Formats: sequence, structure tokens, C-alpha cells
Amino acid sequence: MTASSDTAPVPARSGPPAPVGAPPLRRGKPYGEWLLAAGLLLPNLALLVIFTYRPLLDNIRLSFTDWNISSSFADYIGFRNYVTWFHDPNSHQVLLNTLIFTVATVVVSMALGLGLALLLDQKLRGRNLVRSAIFAPFVISGAAVGLAFEFVFDPNFGLIRDLGHRVGITVPDFYQRPGWALVMVTLTFIWKNLGYTFVIYLAALQGRRSDLDEAAEIDGASAWRRFYKVLLPQLRPTTFFLSITVLLNSVQVFDIINVMTRGGPQGYGTSTMVYQVYQETFVNSKAGYGATIATIMFLILLVITVVQVRVMDRGLKSD
Repeated sequence: MTASSDTAPVPARSGPPAPVGAPPLRRGKPYGEWLLAAGLLLPNLALLVIFTYRPLLDNIRLSFTDWNISSSFADYIGFRNYVTWFHDPNSHQVLLNTLIFTVATVVVSMALGLGLALLLDQKLRGRNLVRSAIFAPFVISGAAVGLAFEFVFDPNFGLIRDLGHRVGITVPDFYQRPGWALVMVTLTFIWKNLGYTFVIYLAALQGRRSDLDEAAEIDGASAWRRFYKVLLPQLRPTTFFLSITVLLNSVQVFDIINVMTRGGPQGYGTSTMVYQVYQETFVNSKAGYGATIATIMFLILLVITVVQVRVMDRGLKSD
């Protein structure tokens, strides 16, 4: 008997083979990767600087001046424009209109969008046609929507007046009463932009984890508890994204208000901060004062966005 038969067999090696020799040395620096990254990032950064950050800084600079938009010179006046805006009673009305309009459009459009997404996520006959009908107004021009809804809310022969007459309800004059005029433009904006929140929520619902719903249903959780405890936490990133984008879109609305009410009735009945910027800059030729309003609006939105991000971060950490 040979010696090799007395030794135990060597077990087969599992996994990749062991490297042979010293590891290769990396010579030089990856300049090619840096050049590629710079080539991809620099054009976008240049566009941001030219078309976003430079105009923003220029607007802040102009807010400290008294400048007629038709003049080539701007007189430095310090914080006088800011003091004027904060002491102007019309500015308080404009700020209140902006707050009411923004909160109503953000909350209602997100709530309705989620409700429609939950409904049309089910297997229903003709749901694709209904989805398209809901999304279609979002791609229509705001000026066209405002012009169409002028006839809907017309106090003499509008659709709302006709429906109210049929059921015996007195319809208010939306074009003469400031409160109802603000309701009119708010409903018009919600109708136009509802398709956006609907589509985003529908995409989020189709990407949710169905096994969590099934587990909660097996455990005997009610429909409301499954919605509140299982579904909403999964939609939190989507809700956060929509809260910011819809907020920014609502604050910047101009076309619908300009077509339907021109900022009225009775002076500033439906004027928002963006419309006031347009009015002061291009109608009253006070570009420096208009830059002041735009700067104040930017600071308000910056604070709101920072608060939203902080709240979202805390919610994710608590999960």
C-alpha cells in the first residue's frame, strides 16, 4: 500500500480561485473619469448659474432700488421698498389671498388625486378612458382653461347659474364678490391640475407592496386601518414630493387669474403675490418694487420648503 492512500483526500476548493502573484499597481490618476464627470456636470451647472442663480441675485439687488422698467438707471434706496410693502394694507390682502389659494389648492387637489387614484387603481371597465379624461386638463393651457371657465361661472348664462336655477338655488355673482371670485379661480385651478396629483399617486399605488396589504387583511385589520397604517406610510415620499411641487405650482399661478378676474374684483380681490409682481412691474412700471415682492415671496417659499424637508426627515427616521 502506498503512502498516498493513507492520507485523507483534499477537499475541493469552493468560490473563486485565489489570486496569483502581487496585485497590479494602479498607475497615475483617473483623469478620464474626472473629465467625463466635468463634461456632464459643467453644462448643467452653467445653465443653472446663468438662468437661475444669476437672475435670483440680480432680482435681490434690484429690490433695493427705485427703478422704472423703461429707464436705464436704478436709484439705490435701501430697504424703503420692503418698508412700503409691509405697511401697505393691500399687501396684507394679497398675502391672505395667496395663503388661502395655496392651502386650498394643495390640500384639495392632493386629497382628490389620492381618492381618484385609489378608485381607478381597481379593475373597472373603461378605467383607462376615465384616467385619460382626468389627466387631459393638465396639458391644456391655463389661459384656455380660464377662458372656458369664464362661461361656466358667468352670472347671466353660465353653466353654474343654469344648474342652480334648475334646483332652485341662488347662485352668487362670482365676478362682483371678492370671496366668491377667489373660490372661482381656486376651483378652476384645482380642476386643471388635478390630473397631475392623480397620475403621481396612481404610479405610487401601482408600485406599492401588495404583500403588506395581504398580511394586514389576514390579521383582520379593517379597510380604514389598512389605509392609515399600511398604505399611507408607503405613500409618504410621494406625498412629500407632491406637497412641494403642487405648492410651488400654486404660488406661481398667473394665467388663470389674469384671464378670469385681472386680480379683481374691487381692487385686489383675487390678486396673489405673483400677480402683484406683474402688476407693479409691467403695469405700474415699478420694477424695483416688483423685485421686492418677488424676493419676499422667495424667502417665504424657502422657509416653507425647509420646514417641509425637516418634517419629512423626522417622519422617515421615526419609521
